[in-house]
Amino acid sequence: MIKIPYGMGDFKALREENYLYCDRTALLHSLEEAGRQLLFLRPRRFGKTLWLTLLENYYDIASAEQFEALFGNLAIGERPTPNHNRYFILKWDFSSIEPHGGYQQIASSIHRHINSSIAFFSAQYQHRLPEAVVINEEDSLGSFENLLTTLKRLNAPLYLLIDEYDNFANEVLTSREQGRERYHELIGGEGVLKTVFKMVKAAAAGRGLERVFITGVSPVVMSDMTSGYNVVKNISQWPEFHNLCGFTAAELQQLCRKIATQCQLPEGSSEEAAALMQNFYNGYRFSDEMSERLYNPTLCLYFWDGWQRRCRYPAELLDNNLAMDRNRLRYVAALPHGMEVISAALTSETPLTVGSLAQDFGIEAMLNNPPDASFIVSLLIYFGVLTIKEVSPLGKLEATIPNQVVRSLYVEQMQRYLIGNYEDNNRQQAVAEQLYTEASFTPLADFIEQRFYSVLDNRDMRWSNEFTLKMTLLILLTNDLYYLPRSELSLGGGYSDLVFEVRPDKRQAPLYDLLFELKYLPLSKVKLSDDELQQLSRHELAQLPAVKAQLDEAETQLERYRSELLKRFPATAWKLQSFAVVTLGTRRLVWR
Repeated sequence: MIKIPYGMGDFKALREENYLYCDRTALLHSLEEAGRQLLFLRPRRFGKTLWLTLLENYYDIASAEQFEALFGNLAIGERPTPNHNRYFILKWDFSSIEPHGGYQQIASSIHRHINSSIAFFSAQYQHRLPEAVVINEEDSLGSFENLLTTLKRLNAPLYLLIDEYDNFANEVLTSREQGRERYHELIGGEGVLKTVFKMVKAAAAGRGLERVFITGVSPVVMSDMTSGYNVVKNISQWPEFHNLCGFTAAELQQLCRKIATQCQLPEGSSEEAAALMQNFYNGYRFSDEMSERLYNPTLCLYFWDGWQRRCRYPAELLDNNLAMDRNRLRYVAALPHGMEVISAALTSETPLTVGSLAQDFGIEAMLNNPPDASFIVSLLIYFGVLTIKEVSPLGKLEATIPNQVVRSLYVEQMQRYLIGNYEDNNRQQAVAEQLYTEASFTPLADFIEQRFYSVLDNRDMRWSNEFTLKMTLLILLTNDLYYLPRSELSLGGGYSDLVFEVRPDKRQAPLYDLLFELKYLPLSKVKLSDDELQQLSRHELAQLPAVKAQLDEAETQLERYRSELLKRFPATAWKLQSFAVVTLGTRRLVWR
């Protein structure tokens, strides 16, 4: 059985216990050439901590005897850099800092963590140090000064590794109670976090701190510290480090083949699994100079671990460890124009574009009614809930939702925004299930007319009317337990509006595949008042010339799309039900 390192962030344990590892050590040469103080940003749970522990073991002076065991059969083992096993290593992990409480409580937590790290450093290197580093219980920066003084006597260089530098600050910022005030206290003026990084900057100016490597999610906190630490080089978008974290398509396909063989699954099983994972986990592009897209490593390991153990796919394709991204979307939704960006991303009606990925933007730029969406789009890209799709001839970046797992988080946010009450949630799930299992569209149409469209009227949603129904169906029908939703699927020279394809592992369940062609008619085209529109039955509405013409056109398109689907995916055991649906304004629905 392949040892899948799901939930593991310790490179040494991973190598010593023979877990799966995809070699990235060849990048160490480029990393050393890039600079001495580096910032590397990636979304949460994207493998940053594993890379940091790799750096720790590669550069640690105390790990020299283990170099061959850990790195000998990797790319760097054949051609190591001159700096390997040359440094004393100090690690700070800011994800462990408690973000709750007032400013003094958080500041004390930071000082305790730094002091604990220095105490661990002193114990780890006790046989190499002339004496233990003196810990200043009241001031961890005084302890850091003492550490530098001790190493100065040895003429020994220090490498500082900081993991998730912005984690607790982001948690403070997104908290509901006085989050912004506490954030400004931590970052601004002589706030503790800014003071800590000023000390790091000073230590790297000839005082023994030779290298710094920092991981995080976004540059917001670093930007807000401005002069506190303005010497770091952000390598996050450099093409040579694009795949430093994350799996490539080739790596994914290789693992899928191994697991399918191990489970003795039928021919084509590995290709089916790879296609499913591509739909749900692929799509991340962190550099506009790279076309290759990366798979989320945590989600891939979660999938492989569950698949291998039971030889069937996990029912839930979203690992709950990534559920915190929901909070990120909620936070962005509350920013000025945040909900507009989220709805625009979900509809794909108008591409979300930015001139470039913003790097020097702080929280004030987002909170003070920004002039355009560039800050919010950039922030969502850093969070991993948008990614770079295309680069225009003018160099503008077009952003998109990377995959179905993330799309589901958007759908959840929109559901919470539009149908957040208990009664409507229960009814929505019930009418959706009737469509899934009975191909009955009437209950869903009644719900949309009676509850959903009325909510839309009362919310400031800036969707173009042509996309309102598409957005509505995506919000109400997306269900990752059963379906692979596909929007604008290219079929026979056209693009189907929506396809809900039953997951391959759910083919035995009593579920229908659903194909939709959607049309919009403004009320002015049917020449009916709102009252008249409500009094007519759906059958009577369907006989109106303008409505009938739209239904006829939609059915013609559906016939072509249906035929193309069956040809394009001949191995799929389709149970296809198709629906031509016309929405009259945001009042009534008619379908065939």
